[in-house]
Amino acid sequence: MITLDPGSSVPPFEQLRSGIAARIRDGRLPAGTKLPPVRRLAQTLELAPNTVARAYRELEVAGLVATAGRRGTVVAATGDEVARAAAAAAADFADAVHRLGLPTPDAVALARAALEARDRRRAEARD
Repeated sequence: MITLDPGSSVPPFEQLRSGIAARIRDGRLPAGTKLPPVRRLAQTLELAPNTVARAYRELEVAGLVATAGRRGTVVAATGDEVARAAAAAAADFADAVHRLGLPTPDAVALARAALEARDRRRAEARD
């Protein structure tokens, strides 16, 4: 399902979260697809169960999956809505930086820096 890079500076939970999110957004994991149970996926990927649970929680907060207790975690039908909303936000950003005359590489760098700063703040808030 997902291949993790143990040498990456990206934490394993984030590699897993982004890998699943990408598969949901590109249609490889369509709405209704049941994800493996936390413990089974943790064993398969040689991760701690809490690492997988954290990735699943992040996906749920993003609206990409829904967890239904003993029934497990499934890809949410709202994943398409999330992708559409993100695409609209990206288009608005592109329009704004164009109006400002900012070159694309600079705009991408600013967006990446903002996303990474947000991720750091969220990680610090959890610790």
